Amino acid sequence: MINATIITIGDEILIGQIVDTNSASISRHLNKAGITVTEKLSIGDSAEQITSSLKQALERTNIVIITGGLGPTKDDITKHTLARFFSSQMREDEAVARHVKSMLEARGIVYNELNHSQAMVPEKCQVLFNHHGTAPGMWFEDERGHVAISLPGVPFEMEHLMEDEVMPRLKARFTLRANIHRTMITSGLPESMLAERIAQWEDALPKGLKLAYLPSPNIVRLRLSAYDRDDADSTRKEIEAQFDKLYHIIPEHIVGFEDASVQALVHDLLTQHHLTLATAESCTGGTIASRFTAMSGSSQYFLCGVVSYSNEAKRDVLGVNYDDIMSYGAVSETVVRQMAEGARRISGADYAISTSGIAGPTGGSKEKPVGTVWMAVATPTRTISMMRNSGTDRSQIINRASAYAIEMLYNELKNDIK
Repeated sequence: MINATIITIGDEILIGQIVDTNSASISRHLNKAGITVTEKLSIGDSAEQITSSLKQALERTNIVIITGGLGPTKDDITKHTLARFFSSQMREDEAVARHVKSMLEARGIVYNELNHSQAMVPEKCQVLFNHHGTAPGMWFEDERGHVAISLPGVPFEMEHLMEDEVMPRLKARFTLRANIHRTMITSGLPESMLAERIAQWEDALPKGLKLAYLPSPNIVRLRLSAYDRDDADSTRKEIEAQFDKLYHIIPEHIVGFEDASVQALVHDLLTQHHLTLATAESCTGGTIASRFTAMSGSSQYFLCGVVSYSNEAKRDVLGVNYDDIMSYGAVSETVVRQMAEGARRISGADYAISTSGIAGPTGGSKEKPVGTVWMAVATPTRTISMMRNSGTDRSQIINRASAYAIEMLYNELKNDIK
């Protein structure tokens, strides 16, 4: 098995100033090629940390990919640290120098000594030419044939270098076997209930297939993985055969594969059957509307979204009876049903979703604790409603309630379209 370590460098990552997206992208590239990532490290801008981390990683894995610390300023120390690590003098790369100078001139930036330092590279590295930035990538090999690759931390520069330079070289350098993954999306069963339902199927999985549960609001992804395989095609067939068996166990809970989502299924049904949708949201604050409008083609069916946060907006925009709000509360079945019906009425949509709840952390009571959310779906023939407790964290409540409401709509659409 060919394995790899990813090291991201930068104090800004460690203090939470930026989110490390580079390691996730690099992992996807490596995994697709059959290289198993066994470790990811985030370290500070310290020569000692870079040296010790790289030394240990090269002892444990065949490949180490480093991102960050390749800029022209004094705090960018990765290149010089790598030169010392590999006992290498620095040299000027003329092609890089010309590229940096022309790129800066095109931007109206004066080429100075700091910029010129970008063209200085360790003699023992192979330069990975960066067409999209001023910092080149670098490829080193040690006496064991283990590879260390240094890439700029700017995500789009790193991405182009991975695609154009790194992956072709790794595929040529190593004999790679396949890592195969397939992910099934399920909905409507919490992780513990799902595990109970499919326990016998899981216990009977062939040796070498690894199952992972990946839960998110109202969705559980089931990923089957096989590593270091010689025959990718037969492995894919083996995984498909196992998922075919699962269809007979939980058919009503299977949404699709890989990146499928319930809202995407709703999107397809509405589009194919020329139906329209509106939303009326209180506690979810437009999250449901944004999930649909984020998809290309949603303008064909999405008519409007109302964020009726106040009682007055529920009354004046959606036509909710104000006496009912005062009697039952804004977070109630009576009000949420009227919200859905009002959204359908004012927009002329075929279907409408509504939510009203207590997202917290304040505002809860003994009768209606934080996390209480009422949701409703109004259809051409009826209105249905449901109350769910959606957790205790505000963002969790909003995401879960949005997922529950969209699933309600999906089930109604499936029944109506039969």
